[in-house]
Amino acid sequence: MPEAASVQAVRASIGDSEFDRDTAVTRRAPGVYDTELSAGWTILNAVNGGYLLAILGRALADALPHGDPFSVTAHYLTASRPGPAVIRTEVVRTGRSLSTGTASLFQYDDEGQEIERIRVLASYGDLDALPDDVRTSAEPPVFPPMDQCFGPQDAPDPGAAGSAIADRLMLKLDPATLGWALGAPSGKGEMRSWFGLADGRDADPLSLLLAVDALPPTAFEIGMSGWVPTVELTVHVRCRPAPGPLRVSITTRNLAGGFLEEDAEVWDSADRLVAQSRQLASVRLG
Repeated sequence: MPEAASVQAVRASIGDSEFDRDTAVTRRAPGVYDTELSAGWTILNAVNGGYLLAILGRALADALPHGDPFSVTAHYLTASRPGPAVIRTEVVRTGRSLSTGTASLFQYDDEGQEIERIRVLASYGDLDALPDDVRTSAEPPVFPPMDQCFGPQDAPDPGAAGSAIADRLMLKLDPATLGWALGAPSGKGEMRSWFGLADGRDADPLSLLLAVDALPPTAFEIGMSGWVPTVELTVHVRCRPAPGPLRVSITTRNLAGGFLEEDAEVWDSADRLVAQSRQLASVRLG
C-alpha cells in the first residue's frame, strides 16, 4: 500500500481541539475566569461574536449547576481585541431543570481602564434529559451537496479577505448565495452553507454558539460591504447535534435605519433543527 494511502487524517475530538483550546477559561475565584482571546478567530481584526459567545458559554457551563446552554442572549458593548480578558459570572437562579446566570467579559483599554465588552444572560439545562417528542413545521434547508458548494479556499486569492477565522472553519457556501463574491449580489438577504471546524471536531452545544455567527453577513448578498458588527445576539440550542457537518441557513428580511436582523437555523446530519438564533447588527452604510 502506498505510504500516503496508509496515513489516515487525524480528526480532532470534542475537548481536544483548537476550538476547545481557544475557548478555554481558567477559574481564578468563584465566578471569575481568566481567558485569552485568540487572534485566530478574527474577521478584519475584529474578534468574531460567535467565538466570544462560546467563551462566555464555557464559563457559564462551569459556574452553573447545569452544563448545556438552552437560551443565551448577548449584548455586544464594545469591540473585543485579541489578548487577555476576564469573565465575571453570577448565578441568578437555580431550578430543577434550568439554571440562569449572567456573564460579562472585560478587557483593558489603551489607558489601562477596565472596559466591559459583552454582557450575557443565559439559561442552562440538560439537553440529554429532554423528551424525544418533536412536532414541527420547520424543514431543513435545501442546497447542493458539499462538493458542489464553495468555500474561501476556492476564491482566486484565498488570502485576500484577511479573515483569520476562515482557516479555522470548514465552510462550503451554496452557490445561490454567492453572487456578492462575484460582484453580482442577488439582492436577497440569504446565506446558506455547510459548516464544520477545519480540524474535523464534531459539533457540540458550545460550538453551535459559534455556528450561528460564522457565515458571511447576509448584508453582502443585499449589496452592502464592509464590517457588520453584532449589537445583540440570542441563540436557542434545541438538542445535542449528531456527528457530521452542519447546515446553516441565515435570512434577513428588513434592513432599515442602518440596522438589520439575521435569523439563523442550524441543522445536523440527522435532519434535526439543533439551534436557532436572531441577531441585530449594524450596517456601515456608504
